[in-house]
Amino acid sequence: MTDVESGVDMANFRFHIIEKIIDEVGSDDIDDSVLEVPPDPALGDYAFPCFTLSKTLKKSPQAIAEWLASKIKPDDVIAEVKNAGPYLNFFIDKSALARSVITAVLKDGGSFGQGSERRKVLLEFPSPNTNKPLHLGHIRNMLLGTSIGNILKFNGNSIINVNLNNDRGIHICKSMLAYRLFGDNQEPDMKSDHFVGKWYVIFAQKAKDQPELEEQAQEMLRKWEAGDKELHALWKRMNDWAFSGFSKTYETFGVTFDKQYFESEIFRTGKDYVAAGLKSGVFAKDDDGNVMVDLENYGLGKKVVLRADGTSVYATQDMALANVKNKDFPDADVSIYVVANEQDHYFRQLFKIFELMKYPFANRCYHLSYGMVNLPDGRMKSREGTVVDADDLVDEMVSLAKAAIELRHKELGDEKTTDRAFVIGMGALRFFILKHDPSKDMTYDPNESISFEGETGPYVQYVHARIAGIKKKYGKDLDRDIDFSLLDTPEEVALLKLIQSWPETA
Repeated sequence: MTDVESGVDMANFRFHIIEKIIDEVGSDDIDDSVLEVPPDPALGDYAFPCFTLSKTLKKSPQAIAEWLASKIKPDDVIAEVKNAGPYLNFFIDKSALARSVITAVLKDGGSFGQGSERRKVLLEFPSPNTNKPLHLGHIRNMLLGTSIGNILKFNGNSIINVNLNNDRGIHICKSMLAYRLFGDNQEPDMKSDHFVGKWYVIFAQKAKDQPELEEQAQEMLRKWEAGDKELHALWKRMNDWAFSGFSKTYETFGVTFDKQYFESEIFRTGKDYVAAGLKSGVFAKDDDGNVMVDLENYGLGKKVVLRADGTSVYATQDMALANVKNKDFPDADVSIYVVANEQDHYFRQLFKIFELMKYPFANRCYHLSYGMVNLPDGRMKSREGTVVDADDLVDEMVSLAKAAIELRHKELGDEKTTDRAFVIGMGALRFFILKHDPSKDMTYDPNESISFEGETGPYVQYVHARIAGIKKKYGKDLDRDIDFSLLDTPEEVALLKLIQSWPETA
């Protein structure tokens, strides 16, 4: 039994190994940074590549590894030393590992692994279009944005959440046109952003048989940009409905913003930046009259930054927004854009434009790319009305959680069941999405995510509740006199190593 206060600092493992090597080699010109972590735990906890000593000792790496393995003896930190080809593999004593990790965690508590970075980070997400409600893809966007923000904040950074509302453009006009033609001046009879989205779907359906609607929508956009008062009144009315609905969804997910931007307020400024690019020679007009930038020399093709008819494209507004953000937050060290990977090429083009335009923030922009979200029966398509809306998915998750709770705990009242169902349902949703590699596409399965078994949010919540219940039943403070040798199973050692890696990961 060992009191936790006598634990060994985790960082000392690496130094201890290097000191052992230095003692035998007789040279202190060895840094712990050369130590590697073997891909297979069966090969050891740390591996020292003996290539670095070959020139000094005038021996082959294999011979050096074999020689050092015979010289370095186990101690209270190193359990075993083995040579494997040119590598010298070290196995850390399991008790020493447990002692160091648990000591550090108990000492630091909630600040364990916290870093000391002091950067100001702009985090832009989820940048919705105001012609439809937030959907499953936005959920992944919001969860990644808030998760990255929390991690960066934990590591000592100052986080500024900003949101660009894409509140103008052809997609907005399609919803507006459908409502004006077929809406009969209705008021929302459902959550207001869903009501707006309904008209976007109706437009797509009607346009199949009435292709002239596409040109009418383009004409509406031109008139809107020209300042048509009637269209602006309709636009404001429908956008207000969208924003009202968005705010409720953001509240559900605990998302807040320090600054909201609106495309409608900056797109004209974007045209000024296009004009500046033309004047400087970065941009040029093509044969059709479009303003474009030639990025062929950078392997990025050509990019239109303003249409020939004077209407804007995303690059128009993004040039404006980037400069507005720089004026609002001139001391920001990095600006992160959380956007799906279907825009990877676009962001490479955009950042190259920033560089060519010599914007001062050009080298401080980063695209946090993530994969698309699919359903078990295929990818979401909002124009077809088959998209899974964020609100509907939350309702489904809460409903599934409620059914599971009622099956297990019939004694709970309605209020407790409802509250618990929301916590479990949202936990299931968050965990399932965040456990996937952000860079890869994923399929969201509600039934799989709500399971109380396996790698799911409900299972983690259940285990936490069980541990809390055991501690409550025990009724006393836990003894800090611990027998660390008991923590020796492969699963326990793997967990200790994972916890040990957190400070470097964070």
